[in-house]
Amino acid sequence: MNISQTRDIAESKLVKPRHRSLARYSAIVGYLFILPWVVGFILLKLVPILAALGFSLTNFHMLEPEQTHFIGLTNYVNILHDQQAGANLFASIGNFLFVVPVQMIAALALASIFASERLRGKLILRTLFFLPSIIPALGIFVIIGGLTDPGSGWLNRLLAPLNLPPVQFFFIFPILLSLWSIGPSFLIMLGAIQGVPKEVYEAARVDGAGPIMRFFAITIPMISPAIFFSLIINITNAFGGVVLLDRGLPYSQSLAPMESYINFQMFTRTDLGYASALAWVMFIFVTVIILALFRSARSWVYFPEEASNEEF
Repeated sequence: MNISQTRDIAESKLVKPRHRSLARYSAIVGYLFILPWVVGFILLKLVPILAALGFSLTNFHMLEPEQTHFIGLTNYVNILHDQQAGANLFASIGNFLFVVPVQMIAALALASIFASERLRGKLILRTLFFLPSIIPALGIFVIIGGLTDPGSGWLNRLLAPLNLPPVQFFFIFPILLSLWSIGPSFLIMLGAIQGVPKEVYEAARVDGAGPIMRFFAITIPMISPAIFFSLIINITNAFGGVVLLDRGLPYSQSLAPMESYINFQMFTRTDLGYASALAWVMFIFVTVIILALFRSARSWVYFPEEASNEEF
């Protein structure tokens, strides 16, 4: 064995430990970056969810904790006989059927407009359209409520100098509230549209396809993964309404009926056990919908990885 071979063997033995130490260092840094999220998820998400499951199996009343005892599935059986729980669940479904399509269509339309090369000032406009989505939910309610209030709303104040009678603007409140939070979906779809190869559009244009045909035959199928992801996000947000948005309204007049009914059971009737059972029913219901969407995604979502595997 000559000197050069001996040197190569020595260098290869030194390179392997270096690669291992670098990989170990990268893994440690990665874990440190995700550690705050993991801690927050465990303490603020996982632990409360599991605690709610335990409370749902008891008759826990917050004002009488010493009388708590295990009752099994009694709370879940009571839900089946609670007409108000069923009515509020269907009301939440109705809210979902209205809010989610409005958000998806608005986000897709806005992303299509911003994908145009003719639009100027995209950076500033994109920032302005996204900013409302990071405003706290309570602030959104105060702003839109002040805008549409029939007695002292800003819209009616603008009509007063024109000697026009007050107008009930409350019907546009859900629409404004839905459009206020389309920022994330808008950016997701915009990024997906910008990622569609221009050669595909050029080939379709040469074949005589117009803008509408290109949008429905190329854009929507190619960005279907982004549409699917936005749909999942909007569904979880629609069913996870914030009770602060209702500002003390009774759950029968709420914009998030089921969540407000849970709030009513927890804080008005102080029945934490029954409220936890309602929350778990809602959680299971949303999970079933999301699993059904994942099941159906194979038939309408375009996955490039699966398409490339089928070609081989």
